[in-house]
Amino acid sequence: MNTAEEQTPRLAKQPRKLSPEADKLQTRLCRLVGEAIADYRMIAAGDKIMVCLSGGKDSYGLLDILRVLQRRAPIRFDLIAVNLDQMQPGFPVHTLPDYLTGLGVPFHIEERDTYSIVKRMIPEGQTTCSLCSRLRRGILYRVASELGATKIALGHHRDDIIETLFLNMVYGGKLKGMAPIFRAKERGHVVIRPLAYVPETDLARYAELMAFPIIPCDLCGSQDTLKRKEMKELLRDWERRFPGSIENIFTAMANVVPSRLMDRRLHDFTIQPAAGPETPDGNELDEDDVPA
Repeated sequence: MNTAEEQTPRLAKQPRKLSPEADKLQTRLCRLVGEAIADYRMIAAGDKIMVCLSGGKDSYGLLDILRVLQRRAPIRFDLIAVNLDQMQPGFPVHTLPDYLTGLGVPFHIEERDTYSIVKRMIPEGQTTCSLCSRLRRGILYRVASELGATKIALGHHRDDIIETLFLNMVYGGKLKGMAPIFRAKERGHVVIRPLAYVPETDLARYAELMAFPIIPCDLCGSQDTLKRKEMKELLRDWERRFPGSIENIFTAMANVVPSRLMDRRLHDFTIQPAAGPETPDGNELDEDDVPA
């Protein structure tokens, strides 16, 4: 276990001067993240936010943008970066501590050998994500309690949310995505996704411009048969064929009309619709309204 927070934290370095492209992109990311935080009231004064840092582009971008917003915000909140070292062979153990120490960011490295558990329990050739994520989740919830964190920030972005929606529909038979903020059943932690409005392409370019020390996931990210990768390619193909479709799908997730779905738990279909052109849901997009 390696915790920098137990020591007197170094003063955070002054922000480095960015290239014009990086500065413009950072401004865009701050706007999108700020909008998501405001829309869903993700952060409150006095919060201690545990930022889950995997070493991938998304979590690096999340930490970086939250640090920028922390300097600019009218309220005070604290950040602590947390990495779960899963004891994967060849994992560069010094990369994240060196990077975070250089920034002056409080951090905690939790060492747990989940790699051996996953390899022992999952047959060769099968995807490991489900078990791996469950193990990580339980450990991170415990660490959040030990650190006194009031919020747990995850690096899921807009594309992750849309892909999850389609994965649940196609393979799970559920109309279910990822909530920007929710309270976990386990330990009651509040989990936030500040990157909810951010496209993955922006994060990939930002990571390149900022030269983040990316750590590849050799445990599961290299499995080419993952359903998520297939769904990603499908959605990219849709966007190429129908420009703007991804943005419309994402907008639709926050613009739900329960009476035009089929879940009897959400709408009482025995109630007769009101007279006139409008239903109780207001102006709806009917089949006849869809452009030919």
